[in-house]
Amino acid sequence: MTLSFFDQFMSPSYLGIPLITLALLLPWLLFPTPSSRWLNNRLLTLQGWFINRFTSQLFTPLNQGGHKWALALASLMLFLISLNMLGLLPYTFTPTTQLSMNMGFAVPLWLTTVLIGMRNQPTAALGHLLPEGTPTPLIPVLIIIETISLFIRPLALGVRLTANLTAGHLLIQLIATAAFVLLPLMPTVAILTATLLFLLTLLEIAVAMIQAYVFVLLLSLYLQENV
Repeated sequence: MTLSFFDQFMSPSYLGIPLITLALLLPWLLFPTPSSRWLNNRLLTLQGWFINRFTSQLFTPLNQGGHKWALALASLMLFLISLNMLGLLPYTFTPTTQLSMNMGFAVPLWLTTVLIGMRNQPTAALGHLLPEGTPTPLIPVLIIIETISLFIRPLALGVRLTANLTAGHLLIQLIATAAFVLLPLMPTVAILTATLLFLLTLLEIAVAMIQAYVFVLLLSLYLQENV
């Protein structure tokens, strides 16, 4: 019974073909395509308003060079939100519960921000490894600590997204199983458990959106240090 709780995190396959590819391609098919009309429908208007608000809030602290990343980070934000939200539906698979996939997002984007800083302003990029006014005996120790913290950043990005979504899915499944088992024995307790499950599902919807936003926000902060 314990192992069955983790079966939902196994990558499904059909005839030996991993279906995670289909899960990654599906969100792009759900996005409405822009039209050439002066007046769009409500969904397109809401989507455009959301993207404009998100990009303006995210890129206001950045200089003009960092605005080139607006399209990439906004697309990543919508993609992660779609994957996280679709994973809350019954009988679906959530690709963002896989640490390998999240690290595949985090490491290249983090490495790109570091390389941009090394190319555009190498002195300032290396200066982050040693705070100003550091006592001479502490210089080697602080350089090692700051270097380790720099390389931990992509790991923190991937683990944070994976851990939050995995914990939420496990908790939902545990409470749903408890409500199903308690229904014939103690209906009143089962109804209270189902109410708790409903509230937890609402919380997970918020977590799915917040974690996607935090992922992109931290990437923009890393970019802000290097442009």
